[in-house]
Amino acid sequence: MLTLHVGSDDGTAVAVDGERIAALGPAAELEAAYPQARVRRWDGTVTPGALHQGALPDAPSARERVYALLRAGATAAEPAAFADPELRAAAHRNGLATDGRTPTLAVGGRADLAVFSAAGDCLATVLGGRLVHRRA
Repeated sequence: MLTLHVGSDDGTAVAVDGERIAALGPAAELEAAYPQARVRRWDGTVTPGALHQGALPDAPSARERVYALLRAGATAAEPAAFADPELRAAAHRNGLATDGRTPTLAVGGRADLAVFSAAGDCLATVLGGRLVHRRA
């Protein structure tokens, strides 16, 4: 399914087709180019996800530790954080990149993005085109 993620702060949008980025640009242009797309409007800025560096947050389970990263807008983390097989498995199940590469938004690239409010709060995290965190 084709989805447009549109940020309200600067009017930019990311067109996501499956797990890949189909297009980047001004929202009005992408909405005209993809009239069949589902549109998600966010009250913030659509950006590449963050690269988490350092130890993972404390939480009762491996799944919750990984989800803490998603709530913060991280779409990637450094490999050293996943030495524990349970943590590595939880990261892979969720689609979190564990290769330490800084996330970017590029046409044809994997659709890993985050939406941040003007106050810096993460409103949404998308991994491989899937919405994995949305702030209520």
